[in-house]
Amino acid sequence: MPSWPALDWLNAEAFTAFGQHIIWSDMIGNCIGLIALALGWRRSILTWPAQLLSGVILVAAYASANLSGGVGKQLLVIGVALWGWRMWQRGRQQAQDGTIAVRFATWPERWLLLGGTALGTIAVGGLFTAVPELSWNPWPDAYIFVGTLAAMVAQARGLVEFWFAWLLVDLVGVPLAFSSGLAFSGFVYVVYLGLVLWGLRDWWLRTRAGTPALEGAAA
Repeated sequence: MPSWPALDWLNAEAFTAFGQHIIWSDMIGNCIGLIALALGWRRSILTWPAQLLSGVILVAAYASANLSGGVGKQLLVIGVALWGWRMWQRGRQQAQDGTIAVRFATWPERWLLLGGTALGTIAVGGLFTAVPELSWNPWPDAYIFVGTLAAMVAQARGLVEFWFAWLLVDLVGVPLAFSSGLAFSGFVYVVYLGLVLWGLRDWWLRTRAGTPALEGAAA
C-alpha cells in the first residue's frame, strides 16, 4: 500500500504524558472538537465547519486504534455536520440576536430520539459483535456511535436535549478512549463535560427568553 506522508504524520506520536502516548490526529482533532462545542454553546453557525474538520482529522485517529466504529462515527459526523450547517443557515434569522433560536423538544420528539438511539445502538452493536473486525469493544463503541449522531441531530434542530445526549455519550466515551490508547480523547471528553454543563445552562435559559424556534424544528 502507498505511504501517505500527511497521514503518517497525523498518526505519529506527539508526546507522552503519564505513560500515555498522545498522537497528533487525536490531539488536533479533539482540540477542534472542543472549539466546535464551544461555538455550539454560543449558537454560532461556525460550529458546523469546525465539527466537519474535526471529523476528518479524527478518522485518522480512530483508524490508528483499529476502532472501525469510531471511524464510521466520524464519517457520520461529517455528513450530519453538512446537514446541520444547512439547517442553521436556514434558521439563524429566527433569533433576535442573529444566532440560533433554541427550544426544548416536544415529548414525541424526545421519544423518537430515545427510541431511535436505543434501536440504533442495538443494530450497530449487533453488527459490531457479528463482525469483530469492526470493533474490539462493540457495545460501548456502538453506543458512542449512535449517541453522537443523536446529539448532532438534536443540535441541528436547536433542541436543548442536545446537551443531555452529549452527557450520556461522555459517560462511556471517557473510559473507552483511555482503554483504546486515545488518551487525549479521554482528556477532552472530561473537558467536554464542563462545556456541556455550561452550554446546557445557557441554552436552558435561552428557552425562557421567548425566542421563536428554529425553522422546521417541529416538522
